[in-house]
Amino acid sequence: MSEKHGMPMMEPIRRDHINDVVRVHMEAFPTFFLTFLGPGFLKQFYRSFTEDPKGVGFVAKDPDSGSLLGVVVGPENPTGYFKRLLKRRWYAFCLASITAVLRKPSVVKRLFRAVFYRGATPEGPPRSLLSSIALSPTAQGKGIGKALLAAWLEEVAQRGSTGAYLTTDAQDNEATNAFYCRTGWKLESTYTTPEGREMNRYVRDFD
Repeated sequence: MSEKHGMPMMEPIRRDHINDVVRVHMEAFPTFFLTFLGPGFLKQFYRSFTEDPKGVGFVAKDPDSGSLLGVVVGPENPTGYFKRLLKRRWYAFCLASITAVLRKPSVVKRLFRAVFYRGATPEGPPRSLLSSIALSPTAQGKGIGKALLAAWLEEVAQRGSTGAYLTTDAQDNEATNAFYCRTGWKLESTYTTPEGREMNRYVRDFD
């Protein structure tokens, strides 16, 4: 996708994007668990979407400076995706997360769940999983998140997916929940994680 009327340039995610993708993720989600695990862990996570054939990801770049403004990733088919990731890169994840584990040993169980996370699969036909969408704070409110989301949805639909789903925090997350409602996602259910975190699950089925 090329620049159009000042909108950012969209590119499929590549390995040479990863350092900037991790920077944007950490800026966007400074208090999230994956950020706590550190940049090494995030590099392994995002790198998988450049290597696995079921991985789908896009980045948005400033058309003038070329700086990375945002990223969206998620597997076309989440079944087995994260198990394949761990099988291929288990040693890299261990090395990347060791500092976080040493700082807080109690995170081990949550770390294990994070690696195998499939977003609490909803009932119905298999759907693609929107794993992460992150924007640089300077890119907020400019339509970049909507453009990233549209690019990802278009790609998974072209690959034959019947729909998509995602999860996000239900509490203290009004802007994000409103964004998904505005962009055509429907609230399917609300559930609580083992850590006591209340989550909303949204689905979007393709016509």
